Amino acid sequence: MITLKVALRNVLRQKRRTLLTVLTMMGGFTLASLSIAWSDGTYNTIIDMFTRNQLGHIQVHGMGYLDKPTLYNTVDDYAEVGESMEAVEGVEHWAPRIYAAGLASVEDKSAGVRIIGVDPLLETASTRLDKKVTRGRMLSQKGSREVLLGKGLAEVLHADPGDEFVILTQGADGSLANDLYSIVGIVEADDAISDQTTVYMSLVDAQELLVLYGRVHEIAVVVDDLDNVRDVSVALEETLGGRDLAVAPWQEFAREFYTAMKADQQGTWIMLFVIVLIVSVGVLNTVLMTVLERTREYGVLRAIGARPFQICRLVIYEVIIMAVGSVFVGFWIALILNYSLSLYGIEMPSAFTYGGIEFSAMYTEINTRSFVIPGITVLISAVVVSIFPAVKAARTSPAKAMRTH
Repeated sequence: MITLKVALRNVLRQKRRTLLTVLTMMGGFTLASLSIAWSDGTYNTIIDMFTRNQLGHIQVHGMGYLDKPTLYNTVDDYAEVGESMEAVEGVEHWAPRIYAAGLASVEDKSAGVRIIGVDPLLETASTRLDKKVTRGRMLSQKGSREVLLGKGLAEVLHADPGDEFVILTQGADGSLANDLYSIVGIVEADDAISDQTTVYMSLVDAQELLVLYGRVHEIAVVVDDLDNVRDVSVALEETLGGRDLAVAPWQEFAREFYTAMKADQQGTWIMLFVIVLIVSVGVLNTVLMTVLERTREYGVLRAIGARPFQICRLVIYEVIIMAVGSVFVGFWIALILNYSLSLYGIEMPSAFTYGGIEFSAMYTEINTRSFVIPGITVLISAVVVSIFPAVKAARTSPAKAMRTH
């Protein structure tokens, strides 16, 4: 306890030196916190766009569908499957979908399209499809031969709400399927690439066009917490165990994106290492200079009976006091900055595309690890780099130190 009091007095006695050391560690903590918060905020935004706004957090298909999607590999009795999933804790919404490829035309313009059949009510609850309709209106709940076009596709076909839309494709029974629909709205999704090919129609219309009555290709599931996706996936597998169905979390059906994201996130740890290295060198330099300046003081302490271990502990305590103070002040600075950037973000000079999604601003995310990891890192690195100066101070020779000016 006495050693701690002396260490505190020493820290307060050399205010300029203490301030420089504290600023170094505080700056390192703040930069590390912002780095982690920025990384988490950016990637969670991307994941949310990929999952909650488009693909769902979890997908249920017939066995083998993800490896080889076909028109004929379907989920039968999807309504019963959906009701079973609703009973699983963590499941927020579910939405059935049908997929097919076809050729579409508006007057003399034509293009290859991807047909997506959705239940308007369930899809709106799950992925907020209605919020993406920028012109016109959402699909009617009952089949009424209506379609929504992606913004890019509408531009290619020179189509507007109210125009007639012809689709040519193949039915599940092998027949040639074609029909006339009315364009009721234009959709602008986060994925600019899919906007150029996507056509949405009601599930009833899609089942009739493709001869898939009572069947779907996919059930997208949205969970209440992104961190619970794995656990909910396991629970769904147990619930649907008696059926020939495959349950896949987003990390599996978006594997390429997940792998690229994890690889890119390694850059955050490299940046954190560089920050810690800079802080460590700064602290080591300051503490080592302090020890050299106070050689006579340590010599006096040794002369009056202080043991080497006590002097070593005194130096380390001084560094710990400064590190704790730095983390405390840095926490509030980082919290204010992270909160501001999580609300307003930083506008990019020019929008960039990642995983097919366009970003014009980057946001941070306030979470526990963005404060805990920098805090622990700064404390540990400060203690580690103080060991060498502390040992050097402990080895001070009283007789030699007394002759030092």
